[in-house]
Amino acid sequence: MKCIKGFWDREDEKKIHSCPQCRQSFTPRPVLLKNTMLAALVEELKKTGPPAAPADLCYAGAGDVACDVCTGRKLRACKSCLVCLISYCDQHLQPHYESPAFEKHKLVEPSKELQENICSRHDEVMKIFCRTDQQSICSLCSMDEHKGHDTVSAAAERTERQRKLEGSRLNIQQRIQDGEKEVKRLQQEVEAVNGSADKAVEDSEKTFTELIRLVQKRSSDVKQQLRSQQEREVSGVRELQEKLEQEISELRRRDAELELLSHTEDHNQFLLSYPSSLPAPLSGATHSSSTNIRPLSYFEDVTAALSAVRDKLQDVLREEWTNVSPTEVDVLPSAAEPASRAGFFRYSQEITLDPNTAAHRLLLSEGSRKATFMEQQQPYSSHPDRFTGWSQVLSRESLTGRCYWEVERRGGGVCVAVAYKNISRAGRESLFGNNDKSWSLECDQNSYTFRYNSILTPVSGPLSSRVGVHLDHRAGVLSFYSVSETMTLLHRVQTTFTQPLHAGVWLGYGATAEFCKLK
Repeated sequence: MKCIKGFWDREDEKKIHSCPQCRQSFTPRPVLLKNTMLAALVEELKKTGPPAAPADLCYAGAGDVACDVCTGRKLRACKSCLVCLISYCDQHLQPHYESPAFEKHKLVEPSKELQENICSRHDEVMKIFCRTDQQSICSLCSMDEHKGHDTVSAAAERTERQRKLEGSRLNIQQRIQDGEKEVKRLQQEVEAVNGSADKAVEDSEKTFTELIRLVQKRSSDVKQQLRSQQEREVSGVRELQEKLEQEISELRRRDAELELLSHTEDHNQFLLSYPSSLPAPLSGATHSSSTNIRPLSYFEDVTAALSAVRDKLQDVLREEWTNVSPTEVDVLPSAAEPASRAGFFRYSQEITLDPNTAAHRLLLSEGSRKATFMEQQQPYSSHPDRFTGWSQVLSRESLTGRCYWEVERRGGGVCVAVAYKNISRAGRESLFGNNDKSWSLECDQNSYTFRYNSILTPVSGPLSSRVGVHLDHRAGVLSFYSVSETMTLLHRVQTTFTQPLHAGVWLGYGATAEFCKLK
C-alpha cells in the first residue's frame, strides 16, 4: 500500500492515477483498502513458511559457494558482499535488501575468494592499493610498512586499470579487425592463385594437346612416306627378282639342251648343232651389283633426321622450361627481417648433415647435427655426392622460402656456408665460396671474411662462438649474424637464387661445428 501511494503521489499533477500492475486508470484517485483475502494468505504463509525447494537447488554441493551464516548443513549462497566479506543464501541476504544500513554494501555473484580481500597481518579489509609495491593493502598497512608510498583507493586503481584495459581491448579489437581484413585479403590471394593456376593448367593442357596432335600428325606423315617409299622400293626389287628368276629358268633349259648335245656321239651332228646351241650373252640386269638394295640409306637418313629433331626439341624444352616453370610463386611481398632474435625463431629450420656428402676427415654426431675434424679418415663408402678435396659437408634439407639457423663453433677455423646441390665435389673450385654456387662466412679466432666466387671481403663485427644465418630465398637475401647476448649483423648478400640451397660447413684442423636446436 505504501508503494502504491508513493507512486500515485508522483502522478497527482496528471490528475489520472493508474494501477502499477494492471495499468487501469482511475479519476479521481481511489482510496486504497486492505485486501483481506490476500492478507490472510500471507499470514498463513508466514506460519507454515515457503515450500522447501529440492535439495540439489538449496544446499551447497561440491564446487558451490556456501552461505557463511547458515549453521549445520549450509545452503548455497546466491550473493557475496564485498563490504561484509560474507556470502549469503536467499534467506540470510534479506536484511541487505530491507535494512537501510546495508544500502552502500556491494553485492556480487557468489565468490570463494572473499578472504583474499582481508589483510593477513591486520585482518582488515584491503581497500587501498599501493602503486609503489603494486599490491592491495589495508588502512593500517598504509600507516605502517607502506607509509610514504604512492597509494590510492582500490576503486580508483580499478578505474584507472579499467580504462587501460578498455584501451587494450580496443587495441586488440583493432588488431582482430586488421587480422580479419588480412585473412580476407589472403583468401582473395588464394582464390586468385587458384584461378590463375587453373587457367594455366587448362591452357597448358590445350598447348600440349596441340603439340601432341602436331607430333602425331607429323609421325603419321613420316610413317606414310616411309611406307610409300618401302612399297616403291620393294616393287622395284620384286620386278628385278621376277626377271632374274625368268632368266634363270631359261638358262636352266638351255643348260639341259647343251648337256644333251654334249652327249651326242655323232661328230657331224654335234658340229651342225653347235653354233645354234650357244646361249646368248647375259643381260646387264643379271650383274651381281644390280641386286644391291641401295635404298636402305634412305631409311637411315630419315632415322638420323628424326633423332636430330628429337635432340633439338629436348634442348628447347630444357633451356626454356625455366620461363614456364617458376620455382616459387610470389603471393606476398617479402617481409623485413625481424627486429629481435626471438623474431628470427619464427623461421627456425632444423638442420641435419648428409653423411653422403661428408669428407673423410669429418665425423658426424649428435644426430648428424655436429661435425668434428678428425686426424684419422672415417670409413665412409664411396658416393658421388661426397666432398673429396676439402673437409666440408652439406645438409640433407633443401632450403627455400625463409629459414633461420645457428651454428656453434669450437676449436679451429670454421666456414658457415650455403650452396647449391650441384656444387663441385672435388678440386680447388669445390671449396665453399670459391665458385658461383656457394656463399661462405669464414670464422677465424680473430676475424671474419666473406667469400664468394673466389672474392674475399673482410667483415667487421663482434667475435662470438655462434653464427646465425637468415635466408630469404624468394627475396634473394642472405644474412650472417654474430649471436651472443645480442644479435649483430655481420654481412648481408642481395642476389637472385636460381636453385634450392643447402646449409654447409667447412672445418679446419681441430674444429667442431654444431647446428643448434632453437627453442
